[in-house]
Formats: sequence, structure tokens, C-alpha cells
Amino acid sequence: MKERLRPLRVFSEPLKKKIVKDIESGKVSMAAVRRQYEVSHQSLYNWLNKYSRNLQSTQKMVMQMESESYKTKELEKRIMELEAALGRKQLEVDFLNQMFEQGKKELGVDLKKKFATPLFNGSGSTKDNTGTK
Repeated sequence: MKERLRPLRVFSEPLKKKIVKDIESGKVSMAAVRRQYEVSHQSLYNWLNKYSRNLQSTQKMVMQMESESYKTKELEKRIMELEAALGRKQLEVDFLNQMFEQGKKELGVDLKKKFATPLFNGSGSTKDNTGTK
């Protein structure tokens, strides 16, 4: 079964202007116009660009791999990654500081100021919970 192509349709200028005016006034949405008239997205934008008084086409921006905006976006992305890494490291530092404080409370030794703690050889006397040695 062969499919037939849709016949070529030509919209008159007054109809295009009316459609653009209706879109500008808010009477109809662009999606509704596209469905009703079965017109492509690009054709509708071309009509708006040509006939609209309020909607002017924006400037074209050429994006290249080495363009300034691309570089800026990449640098902003890198800054976000570095800030996240810095936040993780700060959490690690805070955790270690808390561990030092807890060690100081439990062992009675300031672990921050001493670079080495006396080694425990296991031959000394220790206290246990029963009070016996």
C-alpha cells in the first residue's frame, strides 16, 4: 500500500497575519494553531518573525567549541565541582577534629599537639571495670 504525500498547501498572507495577531493577543496558543492548521513549528515561527509587531527575532548566537560562552559554562561547571570537593574535604576535617576531641576526652592526651603517643606494649597494669588489677 503506497502512502500519499499531503498536498502542497499555501497559506494566504491575510490568514498568516490573522493567525499571528491571534497569537499575540493571546486568543490562541501556538500549539493550538499548529494542530488546527497542521502547520510545522518552523513555519509558524517564520510567520511570527515576518508579521509580528511585538515578537521580534532574537539575535543569532554562533556557538563554537572555543566560544566564550562555552568556556564560561565549562569554568562554572568546574567551579561547582571544586566547591563540592572542598565541601567534602571540610566535612572530613570537621570529622577528624571531632575524633581528636573524643580521643582527648577518652585518653586524656591532646592528640593534636603530640605527634606520637606512647606505644602500649601490653606489659603495664591496666584498670578494669571490676576494680582489680
